[in-house]
Amino acid sequence: MEKAKISVIQLFAMIFMFELGSALVVSYGITAKKDAWLAILLGMFGGLILFFIYYFLFRQYPNLPLTGYARKIFGKYVGWIIGLLYVVFLLYDAARDLRDFGDLLLSSTLTETPLLAINILLVLAICYVLYLGIEVLARTAEVFVVILIFIGFTGNLLVYFSGNVDIHNLQPFLENGWKPIVTTAFPLTTFFPFGEMIVFTMLLPYLNRPELAKKVWLSSVILSGLILSYTTSLNIAVLSVEVVERSTFPLLSTIGKVNLFDFIQRMDVLVVFTLLINMFFKIAILFYGAVIGIVDLFNLKNHQQIVLPAGIILIFLSMTIASDFSEHIEEGQKTAQYYFFPLIMVIMPLFMLLVTMIRNGFKKKSRSKSNATK
Repeated sequence: MEKAKISVIQLFAMIFMFELGSALVVSYGITAKKDAWLAILLGMFGGLILFFIYYFLFRQYPNLPLTGYARKIFGKYVGWIIGLLYVVFLLYDAARDLRDFGDLLLSSTLTETPLLAINILLVLAICYVLYLGIEVLARTAEVFVVILIFIGFTGNLLVYFSGNVDIHNLQPFLENGWKPIVTTAFPLTTFFPFGEMIVFTMLLPYLNRPELAKKVWLSSVILSGLILSYTTSLNIAVLSVEVVERSTFPLLSTIGKVNLFDFIQRMDVLVVFTLLINMFFKIAILFYGAVIGIVDLFNLKNHQQIVLPAGIILIFLSMTIASDFSEHIEEGQKTAQYYFFPLIMVIMPLFMLLVTMIRNGFKKKSRSKSNATK
């Protein structure tokens, strides 16, 4: 691991933009139809439960990344294999997000540009920033989170002033009962994006004030969850649930309806900039987590020597992960959400938590026995 420190504000900015990611612009939680906003809130609470598991493990090993304390918990060889599994997951997840970003640009603005060219340019920019170190990425996040908030505030004002919001599109409440809400929240909106925050177990050792990790992490997750819930409800209020279900990027359609004085129109650029900012940081954080994992597992001198080779692997994965965008989405909803994500985000962390608690229990018993003999 590199010798670097990040502040609590920088960590907040990174988690906040990471959680928004592509979830802000896709049809997030729409399988719950008009109650998608509620499914997102339930998913956020599920994510908070996962957070306490990850945070407990961080408190036990505050100076180690996940790949480091996996070997402490399971032993040198089994822990190494588990750490490698997490590295593969982080690279895979980064590749999926890179594909999301490229396909949105293709469908919205750069319709004649090859997908490979878009992916290469973004990965090169990410590799350059990460080559400079995590502190540079953190300081960049601190600046861009302000720009993101300004863009979001401006976009919301334009949508409301255009008079396109119809609150009746959100009614009636619980039209189809609780079943679609619960099945959407668990596992879909819980794992994506809230379960993905497991990547920050690789970054928390860099925090300059680890005692504040809990407050920063919780506040950023809750705020991002509320914004995602609000954005989904705004999309439905403007477009109707039927249109959102058919739309690949509903937020783009919502902003596309802005028309003030027949002069302020075609504000799609706001969504594109929002996605560019969010996806840059989300992919960069996932990619950096994978790189640090590789450095830790293979005992490399520094992360700089592996950044570019790992970037090439990332580009290759993003291009071969699916033949088209429809297949890419289907794979994410089925294979990843129901098989890969539960193992990485729930089963393995719970197992690590259980082993750590049992080990701590034995340590307390041995200490009490030694004290009693004295």
